[in-house]
Amino acid sequence: MTTTLIGIDWATDPARVGLALGTFSAEQTNLIKVQTGHKAHQPLEVITHWLQGKEQSALLAIDAPLGWPVKLGELLVEHSAGEIIEAPASQLFRRSTDHFIREKIGKQSLDVGADRIARTAHSALELLGRLRKRLGREITLGWDCNICGIKAIEVYPAATLAVHGISSKGYKATDGGKARRQVLEQVAVNFEGEADIPGVEKSSDGLDAFICLLAAKDFLAGRAMGPPAGTPVKREGWIWVRDPDDSLI
Repeated sequence: MTTTLIGIDWATDPARVGLALGTFSAEQTNLIKVQTGHKAHQPLEVITHWLQGKEQSALLAIDAPLGWPVKLGELLVEHSAGEIIEAPASQLFRRSTDHFIREKIGKQSLDVGADRIARTAHSALELLGRLRKRLGREITLGWDCNICGIKAIEVYPAATLAVHGISSKGYKATDGGKARRQVLEQVAVNFEGEADIPGVEKSSDGLDAFICLLAAKDFLAGRAMGPPAGTPVKREGWIWVRDPDDSLI
């Protein structure tokens, strides 16, 4: 069975969104296309076009938080302005999956309960809602590699690079074209098809979308780390990253 893969490096500004299209099967994983956002080609329209009329399963791998910390919601319900909040900031603004990734991989994802990433999370959920309406299909979060219909997972490109032994140093920098090309070469060996990334000299948007496809491949291959028992994933979501102890051969 072939599964359509869509990597989404999400941002509130359409011009900063990266999108990658590929396919996954037991035989091989293909890269079909990568493009960056543009006001004339809204990400919603592009993703809808890629999914419209396709009956096979599809997996959206999104670089954006898809849930909020449970503790934040619980404590704010009864909180009054000016009163102390009896919990560490890390419990309020970071989810179980953020702590897990830090412990296992040493990468700290952004705090979804703080600053601009919260707006990105809100916008990503809006994207999923609008996609459901456009396609007239259900899109739920994926919790295992047996994909039926359209599923979505949260991914974290920097962590995916780390577990694949690929250095992420400098690839986000404005002048990081050389570093991005090096990352691109190492990610591309996991795919069939030409890895043509538009704008890679100037930004990491398209490259990050491509890395999202690599995270999706790991997930569908059953190599991503799942949540420990008791983790409130239905409310907080989960970042899917390959197990660093899994052989890369």
